[in-house]
Amino acid sequence: MTTGTGVLPAPSTTPARADRGGRRWTGLLVGVAALVVAVALSIAVGSRSLGLGVVWQVLWHDDGSPAAVIVHSLRLPRTLLGIGVGAALGLAGTIMQALTRNPLAEPGLLGVNLGASTAVVLAIAYLGVAGATGYVWFAFAGAALSAAAVFALGGSGRNPTPERQILAGISFTSVLGALVWAVLVTRREAFDRYRHWDVGSLADRETATIVQVMPFIAVGIVLALALGRQLNALSMGDESATSLGARPARIRFLGMVAITLLCGGATAASGPIWFLGLAVPYASRLFTGSDQRWILAYSLVLGPTLLLLSDVLGRVLVAPAELPVGVVTAFLGAPLFIALCRRRKLSVW
Repeated sequence: MTTGTGVLPAPSTTPARADRGGRRWTGLLVGVAALVVAVALSIAVGSRSLGLGVVWQVLWHDDGSPAAVIVHSLRLPRTLLGIGVGAALGLAGTIMQALTRNPLAEPGLLGVNLGASTAVVLAIAYLGVAGATGYVWFAFAGAALSAAAVFALGGSGRNPTPERQILAGISFTSVLGALVWAVLVTRREAFDRYRHWDVGSLADRETATIVQVMPFIAVGIVLALALGRQLNALSMGDESATSLGARPARIRFLGMVAITLLCGGATAASGPIWFLGLAVPYASRLFTGSDQRWILAYSLVLGPTLLLLSDVLGRVLVAPAELPVGVVTAFLGAPLFIALCRRRKLSVW
């Protein structure tokens, strides 16, 4: 049927969009429920067996008993740290993949984690810095310099490609890794302090460290979530983004700031944790498509969920001993990385 102007009206896509939006909201709510389960398991499960009733009681009533000390002094801070670090690494990986349009980009593979590690090693060996509360500033500086260097090297040339970005990250990581071990070999006294931090773990982290890094992670999270719409514009190319009123240079700068805050804070608190920033955005895109606003929202939830579940898995696999969470995520993430490398199409769009 024609309208008064004789022009057929365009088909409405509102129901389809509403259905897709409904699925995204449903998936996000399921993710939040999974995060609640992961938090509960992180508090309830450990190398020392505590009944669920005991855990629940001492969680709300700190009576000073051994069980209460375990829950409030060990497991609860560990869980809170896992939430912050998981969210930070998930969002950082999402932003890196969006800025580079590269599904293989993540803080570990592009040298950001190792840049933070290098700065920490130098601080330990030559400045006598001890404790994560002293590492945080050096980790921030190392993460920022490493990210800037890899982005500059990988984006140089007339035709920057995802492969170029990965090669730049691998090359830069190799150089930093050699520097780290050169320092550790010549400064044996620094090795013992560094190895406890470098393994990537949520255990035995001081509460003061958590308090110190969380404000930086929180600011990074807010900044990352605010960039969603602008990252969507940037995905269409610089010219199209500019025509829509976006400023590509400004978006990249703010993205770099967010990555530095998130990776610097997370790495300073827990040490390098590999592959989480790769797996979380990939899993998020399976549910959301290419809309960066939804990918960021899902990453905020899936990041801590996967990290906490990996941490719980590390506690039960070799109980009563524990596997550091960085080891577990490496074992889980390596097959995903190989699968992604075997795909012909590397673009996330």
